[in-house]
Amino acid sequence: MKTTAGGAIPLALAFIQYLYCRSRSDGDSCGECPVCRRVTKLIHPDIQFICPIASSKEKPTSESYISEIRELLEKNPYFYEHELYSALGIEGKQAAIAVPEARSILSKLSLSGVEGGWRTVMVYLPEKMNASAANTLLKMVEEPPEMTLFLMITHEPEKVLRTIYSRCLVLRVIPLSGEDFAAVHPEDAEDATRMTDLFADLFNALSEKDLLGALEAGEQAAGLENREKQKTFCKFAGEVLRRIFLVQQGLEDLALIPETEVEFYRQAATKCRKSFPRGAMAYFDRATELLERNVNQKIIFADLVDKLYMIV
Repeated sequence: MKTTAGGAIPLALAFIQYLYCRSRSDGDSCGECPVCRRVTKLIHPDIQFICPIASSKEKPTSESYISEIRELLEKNPYFYEHELYSALGIEGKQAAIAVPEARSILSKLSLSGVEGGWRTVMVYLPEKMNASAANTLLKMVEEPPEMTLFLMITHEPEKVLRTIYSRCLVLRVIPLSGEDFAAVHPEDAEDATRMTDLFADLFNALSEKDLLGALEAGEQAAGLENREKQKTFCKFAGEVLRRIFLVQQGLEDLALIPETEVEFYRQAATKCRKSFPRGAMAYFDRATELLERNVNQKIIFADLVDKLYMIV
């Protein structure tokens, strides 16, 4: 049972590269021309990469962090959210896509493209966009200028503001297999296994009404190295619960479960109420919010376990 990072960013960059390449052949970009190389390195002047930041007067937009973003993309485009914040030096801070970012986008799109072709705004984690920024961008997203493309990459589409989400064509990118994940994230393979085991311990204890065992699992979650890993565990749990929910609803094909994990999800679906996955996801989301507010971790996870125990 592993929820792994997907390849949405490399896929988006490959699409942009194909769109911009002037030497396409056999249905693909050449990958060698100057344009392709600039897209790959994210140095093409007509591509904007937007992501959540902790804005300040000195660094008001994502462009202020572009060197760090390029370095991270070059190192590993399959990065996690917490790895982005670490690369930007904003771990533990409230990150968001705010109004200054939206205004910067509008300002740049009011000008002609530098190279006279497509212009692309690539938004990573649009669920982190606040309502004011979304309202500022709404008309541009709804009616972009000719040859202007918005690409939005989200891990939690249900949290993207509806005004933005409803204007988008939605494509789901299948998560990486365990083998592919290990290839691009060898240093995190052990962490993935640990989170898998931790969730399994928590879920099994809950389903068996073993409160002490569930509290022990919660204690282990609170003991993860830092808040970013604790938040990653909460997101991991949310994805597992989403799959359990789909299996319960008879929609197993939509869950995109690896063959080696199908049996786990089928059994898990029978061990809890049909109302449990959705309720539990809400509680894990709440735990993530409290972690971002620097509430004591042991209190957060003890309270989480208590709430989960009541609804399983």
